[in-house]
Amino acid sequence: MRKALLWASTNPFLAERLPRMRFVKRATSRFMPGESWEEALTEADRLSTEGMGTLVTLLGENLNSIDEADAVLDEYLGVLQDVGDAGVDLEISVKLTQLGLDFGPEVAQERLSRLAEATQSLVWIDMESSDYVDVTLEVFRNVMSTNRNLGLCLQSYLRRTENDLDNLLPLDPSIRLVKGAYNETKEVAYPDKREVDEHYFTLSRTLLQARLNGGMARPVIATHDTRMIESVNRMAVELGADKDDYEFAMLYGIERQEQNRLASSGHVVRVLISYGSSWFPWYMRRLAERPANVWFVAKQIFR
Repeated sequence: MRKALLWASTNPFLAERLPRMRFVKRATSRFMPGESWEEALTEADRLSTEGMGTLVTLLGENLNSIDEADAVLDEYLGVLQDVGDAGVDLEISVKLTQLGLDFGPEVAQERLSRLAEATQSLVWIDMESSDYVDVTLEVFRNVMSTNRNLGLCLQSYLRRTENDLDNLLPLDPSIRLVKGAYNETKEVAYPDKREVDEHYFTLSRTLLQARLNGGMARPVIATHDTRMIESVNRMAVELGADKDDYEFAMLYGIERQEQNRLASSGHVVRVLISYGSSWFPWYMRRLAERPANVWFVAKQIFR
């Protein structure tokens, strides 16, 4: 099922037609409050009353022109302005292909720098498929040399990530650790869930130890796996970490009870809200991360 969902995420025919269907939109409503920025901001404000921050991303990737990259830049600059006016604890997360990476690293780098300069909050870079890892790391390093308010997403299912993290640690970077959801070969990514989980736990320990060794950057544990959350919390206690030495990030609409439980027990929790019309590939990858969600979606469709 995971392979089928990942195939669907890259299928242009499905991406064009399925989102038009009302029952499909109804099934997605659990996982995104709406397609507009205003709907995302309203939900971010509500979550703040429950003691949770938010991370917002405009859906879309692999643009067709630099003009489209400029439009994405303008959208995010508007978001940052609105957030400053509203006083909400909200950060943005952007894919470099949204900023024109396919037209050259310098195109994305210039636009990323403008976003970092427009806010004092962290600007997060989403990691995309393995083909983009090297150039993403290059752009991240270049912009970090002048703007320290950057965070980077790393994927535990890639075999290379442990080495990438070791090389990044001297920069004292804020890292959001995810498991990964692109369709990769077994030579590039661990095919077995157990191996992905073991790698995730190892990387989490490295991030926590870096923090406890004097690092100022934020380790962000981005997972809905409650067993992994428990394991990381136990490890943190063993290492002598406080609850505010690290944080959890979870997607909007998934494991809501766990989000509330963590926040009410004193953990830092940030909820990722996605918005925009280009949600189909993202949605398929979210289902592929945890195919059990398909049953939940089916219930939404036929309810």
